[in-house]
Amino acid sequence: MSILKKLGIALLVLILVLAIAFFFISRGDTADVPFDEVTGTDPTLDEADAETFPTVAIAKPVGWEEGEVPVAAEGLQVSRFAEGLDHPRTLYALPNGDILVSLTRSPNKGGGGIMGWIADKLMTRAGATGESPNQVVLLRDGDGDGVAETRQVLVDGLDSPSGLSWNDGTLYIANHDEVLAFPYELGADAPSGEPTKVTDLAPGGGHWMRNLELHPEGDRLFIAVGSDTNIGDKGMEAEEGRALIWEINLETGSRRQFAGGLRNANGLDFNPWSGELWTTVNERDMLGSDLVPDYLTNVPVGAQYGWPWVYWGDNYDRRVDAPVPAYINYVRRPEYSMGPHVAALGLVFSKEGAKMGENFSSGAFVARHGSWNRKPPSGYDVVYVAFDERGNPQGKPVPVLTGFLKDDGTTRGRPTWVEWAGDGSLLVSDDTAGIIWRVTAPGAEPQAAIERITGRRLPPQRELRGQRATFGEEDFAREVTAE
Repeated sequence: MSILKKLGIALLVLILVLAIAFFFISRGDTADVPFDEVTGTDPTLDEADAETFPTVAIAKPVGWEEGEVPVAAEGLQVSRFAEGLDHPRTLYALPNGDILVSLTRSPNKGGGGIMGWIADKLMTRAGATGESPNQVVLLRDGDGDGVAETRQVLVDGLDSPSGLSWNDGTLYIANHDEVLAFPYELGADAPSGEPTKVTDLAPGGGHWMRNLELHPEGDRLFIAVGSDTNIGDKGMEAEEGRALIWEINLETGSRRQFAGGLRNANGLDFNPWSGELWTTVNERDMLGSDLVPDYLTNVPVGAQYGWPWVYWGDNYDRRVDAPVPAYINYVRRPEYSMGPHVAALGLVFSKEGAKMGENFSSGAFVARHGSWNRKPPSGYDVVYVAFDERGNPQGKPVPVLTGFLKDDGTTRGRPTWVEWAGDGSLLVSDDTAGIIWRVTAPGAEPQAAIERITGRRLPPQRELRGQRATFGEEDFAREVTAE
């Protein structure tokens, strides 16, 4: 047998071996833990199984047929508020009833090298790539029939806009690298002047959305900025100003890190029972289909959630090369698991005037955009998380809208954001389908406001008052003698 023939046979064997190896690698990890057990206040966490290549199970968007709508929970009804939009993401209801929607995509053109090429192909299949429209559009339902008959571009020429807020004649819009303030009066067709810059932000990155929430008092602005990478893969220097929530003092212009260690915080809203800021967070990838849960949690000032070193409180990620910081012993455990890889995005709490019926009047609504790296897929729905009378989440996520994911592995759309309309309905953006859904409970009365929990402070058990003290004998050290 000639040398060339032997080399040819060897090459074919090598190709066959590589093909077999690629087949087994590309099959990815299939979930072992029932999905319901990986949600709630006490989720089951499987053993970490680090992956060299991510599990890939992308649901290709195919759109909704004429007249098709998602499946609504019993007692609810869903209809199309607006359609034909170019990749609608965030929603914001102005006090006069007008609805703002950001039409936007990532500013990134894809990273370099083979991994960048692969990521671009995957996101293209998921319907997430393409030129960003870079607009904020105003939708108005002037006749109250549940359909926006007015649609006009309010602000154009933005740079991957996402976060939206308004207060006292000022419209705040977050591009991927800055927050701008526009002079804008309710009902106007456009801002009345040029914007001013509120603050610069870390630009682009793997997670590019920059979501906003104004404090109820209107003097502070909170900005969620996601990480650039999965687990600090480019070094922690590249994560400067990321994986955190900023607090901006709008009176002085100063800013501080309000909370950190949040890989990709998204939806922001204030808990009506406690007044605390809450957020949805997308956790890390490539530890298997059962890890790591995305979550819903409160964000006390100064809170640290441990990314990239730990997840779910005290579980170390051994893949992280960066030196472990001293504060790692003080990280918080999230309050509620939304499930692994669901991509929890938009968040709103029940509020006064909502018309979703008694069964959906005391909790939080979350849009789960859907996984691209879990077998079987997770998310692709809008769910409700019930809260108890003290303002704490309980139970399991309750489906509100389903029917996005099809049996053949494709998806009709991907729910992205949630917002309350002025008429008490819940609006849901569906970015790949270009639709804003409207959900309500027919015949439901507007719900009452959730009562804020207040209480008197407990008096100190021991205190010093000048030269006097209230210490008793039991407060002094005792001398213990040997028996």
